[in-house]
Amino acid sequence: MVIPADTTLVLVRHGETEWSSSGRHTSFTDVPLTAHGRDEARPLAARLAGVRFALVLRSPRRRARDTCALAGLAERAEVTDDLCEWNYGEYEGRTTEEIRATAPDWTIFSGGAPGGETAAQVGARADRVIARACGVGGPVALFSHGHFLRVLGARWVGLAASGGALLGLDTATLSFLGHERDQRVLRVWNS
Repeated sequence: MVIPADTTLVLVRHGETEWSSSGRHTSFTDVPLTAHGRDEARPLAARLAGVRFALVLRSPRRRARDTCALAGLAERAEVTDDLCEWNYGEYEGRTTEEIRATAPDWTIFSGGAPGGETAAQVGARADRVIARACGVGGPVALFSHGHFLRVLGARWVGLAASGGALLGLDTATLSFLGHERDQRVLRVWNS
């Protein structure tokens, strides 16, 4: 795959973990990649080869760190807490089905998490990452997590953080955010 020439941000979701494969919400619990997750992440190195990133940022979580390493960018990566996954608070480790047993129709985007972050708080972190990335003058790689990157994608195109609900994102995928004339656009999503 050729990365579009006007790409500003390359979003990289970490590879599969036991919790992501079972649908358990994982923010601060530091679970490793599964063998399948490592296999998913290895081809990222070839897909990102030759890109001259002005900046590489990653979440401090092990799953993002290991995905970044498998993609061949660990030595260049700076760690930032702003790329951490949505803090699920009391919902950490629980599945949506388990949560909906007591909170019908719940989604992280509309209901947040008791003891965790609201969509607006996650959106503020995404905005800080976007501002930092736009100030470096070249493509930026971001190694992070599913819900956080969905919020970042929504904020890139001017939607509220809750707009991330409209953007599905699989493990070990790339998404490219850029511009069409003066408008911010999603160039490629969930590739």
